[in-house]
Amino acid sequence: MPDYTLDHKLMVDFLVNLLNIPSPTGFHEEAIAHCEQVFATLPVSLSRSRKGALIATWEGAKSDAPRGLTAHIDTLGAMVAQIKSNGRLKLTQIGGWAWGSVEGEGVTVHTQNGNKIRGTILPLKASVHIHGNEAREFKREAEAYEVRLDARTLSAADTRKLGTEIGDFVSFDPRVEVSPSGFIRSRHLDDKAGVACIYGAVKALADANIVPAQRTTILISNYEEVGHGASSGLPADLSELLTVDMAAVGDSQNSDEFSVGICVKDSGGPYHIAMTRKLTTLAEQARIPYKLDTYPYYGSDGEAFWRAGGDVIVGLIGPGVDASHHYERTHQDSLVATAMLIAEYLIAG
Repeated sequence: MPDYTLDHKLMVDFLVNLLNIPSPTGFHEEAIAHCEQVFATLPVSLSRSRKGALIATWEGAKSDAPRGLTAHIDTLGAMVAQIKSNGRLKLTQIGGWAWGSVEGEGVTVHTQNGNKIRGTILPLKASVHIHGNEAREFKREAEAYEVRLDARTLSAADTRKLGTEIGDFVSFDPRVEVSPSGFIRSRHLDDKAGVACIYGAVKALADANIVPAQRTTILISNYEEVGHGASSGLPADLSELLTVDMAAVGDSQNSDEFSVGICVKDSGGPYHIAMTRKLTTLAEQARIPYKLDTYPYYGSDGEAFWRAGGDVIVGLIGPGVDASHHYERTHQDSLVATAMLIAEYLIAG
């Protein structure tokens, strides 16, 4: 096995920086620019798709069976749907999150003129001192919530004077925390953790002067959470595509926060059996801890590429993420295991 060393601290530092950059789907420019700046230090050529995704091409030892590697930078979020008569905001969702998962969360409203206005997502009947049991028993749905802005606003006109308008993006506070025990707590580990794993793998191989077995196109997509991230941006001559996204951890799942998850099936059906077998073999040969799993309420950019007509073998791996689409958590061991499997895949003949 070729000799290379993963720098887990560098990978975690990159992830923390990325988590702290707001990037709800459609509001990707700053996060993509940050990835572009970091990936520019690697032996890849960079470009952007018309849709705004970052494309990195790494020349390999061969190019007769080119490969693709993808992860997404976009996250859950919201947009302003209505400026209410009391000056507060009604939201429309970006991505598939549950309203209860953002109740009480701090947010930033990004106005068209570049202002950033802080606020909080609250139920209409938030206080038990005022509403009693109604504050405990209401249905968690869009009509039950509003954003209270941290500004002196008592009317729609007051709020509009701040520069706020319908269509402004709203990002959720990530609240990133890295513990001494190696856990990483944050919103949006889906899928910024996957992007960090790709960076860690490529960096480790590049530092060891190891090139991939095949020309590899890396797509950092920016519309995955709404279903069409990798439907464009990858070359037509790919023979394989490895998708890197989270492995969902939960009561009925086999995935955990300390290994790399290999998804054999999700809501779109099974991934390619040849790729799954290849990935499990590589993990076993390199003694990388892994878990096979299925995810019934999950989709990925690999499926988006398939549905767009991509005639490739597709597989899906990723770090284990607990409480997905909520306040998530993973462990650096899972990041390392995922990055190692990516590296082994890249150099495998």
